[in-house]
Amino acid sequence: MPQQTIQGSSIEENRKLIEKNKNIILVLSHTDKKDKLKQRDSGLNQVLCSLAKQRNIVLAIDLEELLKEKDRKEKAKILSRILQNLRLIKKFKNQFKLLNPRNKSQAFSLLISLGFPTNLAKEAIN
Repeated sequence: MPQQTIQGSSIEENRKLIEKNKNIILVLSHTDKKDKLKQRDSGLNQVLCSLAKQRNIVLAIDLEELLKEKDRKEKAKILSRILQNLRLIKKFKNQFKLLNPRNKSQAFSLLISLGFPTNLAKEAIN
């Protein structure tokens, strides 16, 4: 049975989605957020990562968010939020998927350059 894909938003909304559902793909949103002084508002934290792991939820990042942004400052903010989420996903060993890669080899290179392990980067793109 194919997994249902749900678009996430804030940390609070993502928590409600994770607690209500099982076996879904949660697409993390990285645009239109207000960052705090010491932490980026990336829509994911350690509590959500552990809950997602328990409930067999695949966390996903849509590359179209990054590619369609024209402003360089906003693109840098989106990239830093993605980097923060990748660190959390790697730390808690969550299932991860990369959506809408235009070129698989470039998407693979992006994940590797952001510090994602090779085997997990291959799984995320396929």
